[in-house]
Amino acid sequence: MIRGVSEYHRQLAAEKRALIIEAATELFTELGYDKTSLSKVAERAGVSTATMFKQFPTKADLFEAIVLRFWAAADDGEVAAPQPGDPARTIHTLARRYADILGRPGMAGLHRMVIAEAPRFPELARVQFDLGKEPFFELVRSHVASEAEAGRLDVPDAVRATTELLGMISNFVLWPQLLLREWSPSGQATADTVESAVQTFLARYRSPQGHEKSE
Repeated sequence: MIRGVSEYHRQLAAEKRALIIEAATELFTELGYDKTSLSKVAERAGVSTATMFKQFPTKADLFEAIVLRFWAAADDGEVAAPQPGDPARTIHTLARRYADILGRPGMAGLHRMVIAEAPRFPELARVQFDLGKEPFFELVRSHVASEAEAGRLDVPDAVRATTELLGMISNFVLWPQLLLREWSPSGQATADTVESAVQTFLARYRSPQGHEKSE
């Protein structure tokens, strides 16, 4: 009985946490970081201020949770590490994952808010970079480097190669949305962009040895 009650309370707390994060995301986008208070978030989420502060003692804690949610590699946050041996397949998987993350509803709004608030709250940009962009970049960079060490890719500079790959994707999926709110590429257009980016990357960096093994 006690175990069942505890599980119920954990589930309830998780549901309230999700409501709070969703409400905060909406308010940060609508009002900006500075004008969004925790009390407003609690009201929008339909939770008490006590619950609000128990889950997130500060607004900075809440913003970190939002960034982590947006940049989670999967909806449940659990994704297997890329396996070496087939760079074409794995690079495509990582590229598709990146496009999916950048295309999530609200991602462009989060970027707009961070950019707008950066002069007064530079720590927001740092959190967005350190907890979001950088970990994913490092995931791809480390995989590219390991495949290069194994001779399956010919990559003199893994940082540059990763920047090129991800840049081809973000330049189509995300950046136009920062200026054009109506920008909403179709799933097929995004898939075509990912495929083109991967093929461009492989044409430049796949070693003859890696090319032979994948055929």
